[in-house]
Order: sequence, then C-alpha cells, then structure tokens
Amino acid sequence: MSKIDAIDQTILRILAREGRISNVDLAERVNLSPSACLRRVQELERAGVIRGYRVVTDAERMGRGFVAYVMVGLSLHTKAAQEGFERAMMLAPEVVECHNIAGAFEYLLRVECASLADYKRFHTEVLGTRSHVSAITSYIVMGSPRDERAT
Repeated sequence: MSKIDAIDQTILRILAREGRISNVDLAERVNLSPSACLRRVQELERAGVIRGYRVVTDAERMGRGFVAYVMVGLSLHTKAAQEGFERAMMLAPEVVECHNIAGAFEYLLRVECASLADYKRFHTEVLGTRSHVSAITSYIVMGSPRDERAT
C-alpha cells in the first residue's frame, strides 16, 4: 500500500468511531464518490491497516463492570516462564488485554469482572497460583472520561 494520506486518515477516524457507517455516508463525509471511497477502504483492508471490525459492548450490562489494570512481575525471566504466563492469561476469561511491557514489571493486564469479590477470586486463584509470579499491583478503574475503544 502506498502512503496513507489525509483522506485515508479521515476514513480511518470515522470508521473507528462508526464502524457500521454505510459506504455512501462515509463517501459523503470524506468528499469522495462511493466507488472511490469503497476502493480506498478495500485497499486499507488488503494492506492490513484495517484488521477487522468489532462490536463494542457495555461492560456493566455484560456483568463485567469492575475493571482493573494489573501490573505483574515475574521472578524468572526465561522464555518458558513468559510463555507459560501468557498461555494462562489467554485462558483466563477475565483478562481482556495482556501486554508484555518494558519497565519494573513484565506484564500489564486489563481485567474485567462483575465485582470486587470476583476480582479477588481472580487475583488469588488465577494470578496467585501461577508459578514465577512475584509481584501483583492492581489499579482499580474508578471512571473512564476518555476511552476510545468504547465509543
């Protein structure tokens, strides 16, 4: 794909907020013909710039209104220890994001569950039972004045 220009950036910005917008409406908003707009969107998809479309759900209504960001440190820094931890996090339904990061901790998790009691169970029975987990620091989300994943 050639360079992403201002029109492509506008298309991406609109699709990020309104993934179900019709091609005709999108074309009108970016001042292109519907066929030219569709070609651009298809090229962005082919090039892997647009990797997919998703549904944004209301965490509270889904019974997942308790959100915490969790920093996890490992006592062993081998490939096997990291892969084992990552596999366990892939299997934990409460973990909606798992990032291997640089800094004082090895991992940053976004954990969503129904309540503090459910989080305590996850903290104790999932994270607390993993070998090589040496530190767990939880940051409880009190509110999200800006969250572009949920617009």
